[in-house]
Amino acid sequence: MSLFHRRSAPGPSAEQLVPPRPGAGRGTARVTNETALRHSAVWACLRLRANMIGSMPVDLYRKVDGIQVEVTKPPVLVTPGGEKVDMQEWLYSSQFDLDRAGNAFGLITARDGLGFPARIDLVPLGEVSVKGSGGEIATYRIGGTEYDPAEVWHERQYTVAGFPLGLSPVAYAAWSIAEYLSIQDFALDWFGTGGMPAAMLKNTAKAISPQQAAEVKSRFKAATANRDLFVAGADWEYRMIQAEQAGSAWVEAKQFGIADVARFFDCPGDLIDAAVGGTSLTYANISQRNLQFLIMNLGPAVVRREAALSRLSSRPRFVKLNTDSLLRMDPATRSQTMRTQVEARILAPSEARALLDRQPFTEAQYAEFDRLFGSRNPPPAQAPAPAAPPGGTP
Repeated sequence: MSLFHRRSAPGPSAEQLVPPRPGAGRGTARVTNETALRHSAVWACLRLRANMIGSMPVDLYRKVDGIQVEVTKPPVLVTPGGEKVDMQEWLYSSQFDLDRAGNAFGLITARDGLGFPARIDLVPLGEVSVKGSGGEIATYRIGGTEYDPAEVWHERQYTVAGFPLGLSPVAYAAWSIAEYLSIQDFALDWFGTGGMPAAMLKNTAKAISPQQAAEVKSRFKAATANRDLFVAGADWEYRMIQAEQAGSAWVEAKQFGIADVARFFDCPGDLIDAAVGGTSLTYANISQRNLQFLIMNLGPAVVRREAALSRLSSRPRFVKLNTDSLLRMDPATRSQTMRTQVEARILAPSEARALLDRQPFTEAQYAEFDRLFGSRNPPPAQAPAPAAPPGGTP
């Protein structure tokens, strides 16, 4: 089986993986992982998702007495591609491939003392093909060299039962992407290379030969080149060909294609400036919008990536992507949230200041608070007066 191919060599493309529509013309644009990036919505969706996941800090934990405790990360979770490729770049590149092709591949070029991967060099999708039977992959072929599965890092998403590779959104969105790219090509031909004439000069009285048509055309162009006058009898009719209607149809088709692609790539249309006309989305604050995006769109991908990255360390350690970096709140909401957590004894004041990258308060700072707001400690409660004994005062 093979889902990927070199650009310089023949191989299955997206339109070969998905049967063509009945009656589809030969002018349909050819869609591959590379040409799909010419579609602005494809690029925007891939960029947004990879940016978000690629910017999340990677933390390693283990459970101690039921408490999640952070532990030191191995080098592969800091610079997985060597000194020149840090974790953020590695996450971005691999997520970009996962979202467009359903798979990401890398060569394991070093291992640590426990046999876990110490370095993973990502490889281009176009250089990878696989061989196997049923749900098992026997060998990977990368750049003309065959590798055992133990030598290859393979992440996948959008899986189906019994198939060892992830499904490619580019392949299954090929019809929508091809329509958009074909519109682009036709529009360039129309406006750039004269795919349609600008006007028509017609003789309404008689048919004219090609030689006469060429002569009239030459005379007309020569007369009007410098905005001069062209003199004709009653048997000639000049009509401009208007492209507004065709242009409107192109715009509508392109707008539909953008929204359609956003659905294929699990990315909200409003976040890539492709909101459907006639609808509106209202959120109380940016935190609410980011939370919806994280839960509904990025959440499953984050869980899959955490499970895959956890395989780079020994059990019972596990990897967590710090999604709090995505849920950045506006200052007022952030302050109110921290205050609520401190008052509920969920967060200590020193921990709240650490989240704001601030040192704990010093005694001099406490003294400032005392001068402004009074003593930082509440006054001691007065001892109640002893009760009078029965029958009189003591």
